[in-house]
Amino acid sequence: MATNSLVSIDDISKEEILRILSAAQYFEQNPDHKILDGRVVATLFFEPSTRTRLSFETAVNRLGGRVIGFSDPSVTSTSKGETLKDTIIMVSNYVDLIIMRHYLEGAARYATEVTDVPVINAGDGANQHPSQTLLDLYSIYKTQGTLENLTITMVGDLKYGRTVHSLLMAMRYFNPTFRFVACNELQMPQEYIRFCDDNGIAYTVHSDFSEAVIDTSDIIYMTRVQRERFTDIMEYERVKDLYNLRNSMLVNSRPNLRILHPLPRVNEIDRDVDDNPKAYYFQQAKNGLYARQALICRALGIEVPIVNK
Repeated sequence: MATNSLVSIDDISKEEILRILSAAQYFEQNPDHKILDGRVVATLFFEPSTRTRLSFETAVNRLGGRVIGFSDPSVTSTSKGETLKDTIIMVSNYVDLIIMRHYLEGAARYATEVTDVPVINAGDGANQHPSQTLLDLYSIYKTQGTLENLTITMVGDLKYGRTVHSLLMAMRYFNPTFRFVACNELQMPQEYIRFCDDNGIAYTVHSDFSEAVIDTSDIIYMTRVQRERFTDIMEYERVKDLYNLRNSMLVNSRPNLRILHPLPRVNEIDRDVDDNPKAYYFQQAKNGLYARQALICRALGIEVPIVNK
């Protein structure tokens, strides 16, 4: 595994997280560079993506590099039966960095085992999404002025939601309190509950998205119930509309509350929330560009100036 690969948020320390957030701040202030001149980056997306793929590709372009890759595996040799191993080794011949999304959990980790080229995991099944976590952390820091001692309410699909899994793991350094709001079928998996217990992270479990929960939250992290993760379509239909956020539900919420969502949304956030100043999900997506510029530089061993905070 290349030293600077990023498969899981657990691969990096608190100090590295803070360095990446500082680098993201630098790139927000100075987005255009030529520091990747002569470098080629592959974006291999075996699963559909809009924001993640476009923000990674924009990050490479803003840094002066070049992008090759695909967003539809049906037009590649994988459709002819080529193995993931062969695809990764072949692509490694051409590039300095691989950014990969795959529908199988563990695919990114496996990719690091068959190449010396650094790999950034852009999402592997319901497992991890570390680049999303870093833009989430940057968004939280920008809106709250700190990452410490925050109450974060996660709502919706906590079972298959790789973004909430990664965020939970990253926040262990910052003394959070979590509220897990989901139906029984979509509650936070036991392995992450044990992670909270093992790391002394405070949490409560809820089935009701109540006023009391909303009004005592610093961050509400909404998630989409992901149809593509369900093998039983009837189960999906039963749970898809259980948790919806409406503007009227925010009347008594904290002034500092911000609403995050990894997007895309379906109907879990009403459109009437969009104009509320507490809605932050579109700015959150924009922050992905700067966080991913920082991650690309980390992967390639490029030093970024420290921003004085």
